[in-house]
Amino acid sequence: MTPRKLTAEDLKATFDAFNRHDIDGVMTHFAPDCVFCTVAGDNEYGNKVEGRDAIARAFTGVWTAMPDVQWADHEHFLSEDGTRGVSQWTFRATNPDGTRTEVQGADLFRIRDGQIVEKQAMRKQRPAIPAK
Repeated sequence: MTPRKLTAEDLKATFDAFNRHDIDGVMTHFAPDCVFCTVAGDNEYGNKVEGRDAIARAFTGVWTAMPDVQWADHEHFLSEDGTRGVSQWTFRATNPDGTRTEVQGADLFRIRDGQIVEKQAMRKQRPAIPAK
């Protein structure tokens, strides 16, 4: 049986689930051995979060710290062979101190057998917007 290919519509559904804060919907297309490279951290790649459960906890932690977080205006495409994907978005959230973060970013995905095996997140650096 030929493995199912991940589609741009699948990536859109993943980001729609991010915006609903629906962890089951988000994790639908993540492989058990997936790796998430965060936007910030102690390493040149940020930090690595490994495995579905750890990644789900990391995403839920963002929603807890920033309850209004959204990845707005998201767009998605995949390579012709289906092994790579890109999502572009605008990250908008109120930080715990009341300031706002509003920046554009992108995720680079490695895909194997129709599942995400790596999510490399990147976003612009911009000073926080003062609280009103």
